[in-house]
Amino acid sequence: MSLLPFCRWLAETPGSIALRESLYMYPLVESVHVLTLCVFVGMTIMLDLRLLGVTLRRVRVSEVAGRLVPWMGAGFVVMFISGVLLFYAIPVRSYQSVWFRGKAIMLILAGVNAWTFHSGVYKKVAEWDLSEIAPRAARRAGLASLILWAAIVVFGRMMAYNWFDCDKPQPSVIVWLAGCTGHDSH
Repeated sequence: MSLLPFCRWLAETPGSIALRESLYMYPLVESVHVLTLCVFVGMTIMLDLRLLGVTLRRVRVSEVAGRLVPWMGAGFVVMFISGVLLFYAIPVRSYQSVWFRGKAIMLILAGVNAWTFHSGVYKKVAEWDLSEIAPRAARRAGLASLILWAAIVVFGRMMAYNWFDCDKPQPSVIVWLAGCTGHDSH
């Protein structure tokens, strides 16, 4: 089942058109997205590096998490809302972007990783809170988080380029990955 018809409908709504064609709002939303991405990813990196034992080794993991997670949460909420607005402004191009699709998959994997960490090994943080090196499961979660968020940032940035847009001739694998149809590809 393709979401392309929904995205085409969404692109024709007055709000989508207004946001997409706005001289100031689209760049403002995009800037807010990038700035809150910096807050969220910056805090996430600090927590991940503590889990890996690279930094803040003498600080309890629970203290690092307690100080950073509220900022991470606030950054994520604003980043998510602004990301939804960016999608709303250009839904067809976003939906048919190989980069967007990869980013969406990695966002899901990052969410699963965070949920697994917080519902698993972090529940027993009192047992390893002062350890300079966290348990293997916590280190794996931290490493996976670092890799996924680095890839999410790169894929998000690559969305700005039109290398694989459906309105250009593309190799068949790109046409398939992007969900291009005969209607919008050459």
